This record gives sequence, C-alpha cells and structure tokens, in this order.
Amino acid sequence: MGSKPTSLRALNERIILCELCPRLRAHCTEIARTRRRAYAEWEYWGRPVPSFGDPKARVLILGLAPGAHGSNRTGRPFTGDGSGDFLYPVLNETGFASQPKATSRNDGMQLTDLWITSVGRCAPPANKPTPEELRNCAPWLDQEIALLKQLRVVVCLGRIAFDGLLAHMQRTGRVASRAGYTFRHGAEFTMPGGLHAIASFHPSLQNTNTGRLTRSMFLAIFHRARVLAELT
Repeated sequence: MGSKPTSLRALNERIILCELCPRLRAHCTEIARTRRRAYAEWEYWGRPVPSFGDPKARVLILGLAPGAHGSNRTGRPFTGDGSGDFLYPVLNETGFASQPKATSRNDGMQLTDLWITSVGRCAPPANKPTPEELRNCAPWLDQEIALLKQLRVVVCLGRIAFDGLLAHMQRTGRVASRAGYTFRHGAEFTMPGGLHAIASFHPSLQNTNTGRLTRSMFLAIFHRARVLAELT
C-alpha cells in the first residue's frame, strides 16, 4: 500500500483504487453493469466505497461492508438502502447527521462529530466477505483510526464489525487477546488507552423488520455514544 496517507481524504482516494480482492472487484463490477431494475437509470459506483463524515469526529461507526444496491450503487456508506433508511433518521435525531434521509453522494448530507466506515470496502456476494478479504481490508482501518485524532468512541454494527475492531486492537498492540470482549447488543468496553467501544445489532432489514433491533434500542446506542464522547 506504499507510504501511509497523511489525511483521511488521501486515504479515501487510495481505498477507491484498491484491487486486492479479485472476487469482490468482479462481483461489484458485474452488479454495476447489470443493475437492479428499480435503479436502471443509475450509474452505479461499483468501486470500493470510501468512508464518510467529519474528520474531527469523536465517534466512529464501524459497519460490515457496502450493500450491492446501496453503497455499491451510491458510493457512500449506508446510503440508498434499508439499513441507511433506519440509521440516518436516528443519527439525525441524536445530532450526528444534518438530515434524516440519505439518497446519494449529492444529497447535502453532513455529519458532525461522526465518521462512518466498515471492515470491508467492497460489496461481497451474499453479504459475506471471506476472512482473507477482511484481512486485505484491515490496513485501511488501521490507517483510518490513526488519522482520527479526536476519536473516543467506536460503535460496532454487528458481530463482524465488533470482531474487526478487536482484530485492529490486537494488530496495533493495544490488547493481547480477545478474552473478556463478548458481543451483545448494548455491550460497552473501555479499551487500553481509553477508547470506548459499544456493540450494536446491525440495522439490516433482517434485524429491523423482525423487531430484533428497534428504533428505541438504536437511539439508546447513539445517545450513549454522545455521553461517552463527551458531546453536549
């Protein structure tokens, strides 16, 4: 990956050009070529999805990977799919997002004190990146967290994101093992060095449509993130 970028913008520019995972690049390209009928007029993004938000963020949302017809179409995290339709109204209500609806990169959305990223940067078949593909993406997360100089809280959306944060903490020598860190919705941990982690169910339709994750449960996660980040 060469020398490390010195800004989040520069890091995003490198992420967009990544070609490390042939299976993922082929899948994203094919989805962008064939498209879903409902989005036949869209020019799909079809590349690794860059992160989005406030470079001075105290809170980081860590997700799984782009959706095939969401972020892979729009080029922005949680934008244009059911997960984003659930997430952004909550972010708007808790003061992190300027508006409740995310439709495209050009919809005027602004984030305050929040940065959104994921452990995988390309839409995977069946929403399941392989362990090797996640390892290929891992250095991007390491560099990203290093560049978020004011970061205090990481909200992990789903078990894979939670495991991705723990893997990052091990790679960077902040924790020796994952013992004692167990995923459950609402679980909180203070990592060595003072970084707070909050675990949450992912806002996928599978979770939100079944009531496994409710709006009130999700609101509580982000209200708590504001408290831990010392945001008024």
